[in-house]
Amino acid sequence: MIDIYAADEQTEHVVDLERWVALCHAALEEEGVRGLAEVSLIFTSEVVIADLNEQFMGKTGPTDVLSFPIDAEPDPTGRVPDAGGSGPGDPSMPEIPQLVGDIVICPSVAARNALDHECSLDDEIALLVVHGVLHLRGWDHEVDEEAERMEARERELLARHYRAEAS
Repeated sequence: MIDIYAADEQTEHVVDLERWVALCHAALEEEGVRGLAEVSLIFTSEVVIADLNEQFMGKTGPTDVLSFPIDAEPDPTGRVPDAGGSGPGDPSMPEIPQLVGDIVICPSVAARNALDHECSLDDEIALLVVHGVLHLRGWDHEVDEEAERMEARERELLARHYRAEAS
């Protein structure tokens, strides 16, 4: 079961959390997330995302989306003594969820991007949700060839799981 914690911590734009959680969930499943997993999907202000952008990316100013993968390393093999329990195969040990990561989106920046891309704010947010999921799953766009593959995957996921609402 994929558990997505979603929060709208900004007041500039109305955000349909249920819609974006559903898209995030579908994209995570398509990207192979199985079993117990947790993701945060946070919509925030330009001030907050600018602070995060500077702190974690070393870049000045607000951006549209940031992704913070958590469980990038595979789980350790064998018994982990500090995990507790009575030993290997302990049936009382609950399955530990995979902490996939956090996606932070700024709707105000997305709104400006939507104007530049000549699309709706919802279309832009849908792209950012999928883009954020792909970053959590290890996709990147630093090199042109990687960017082309990532953009193709974004289009594929959006075509399969996102429907624009008629205005």
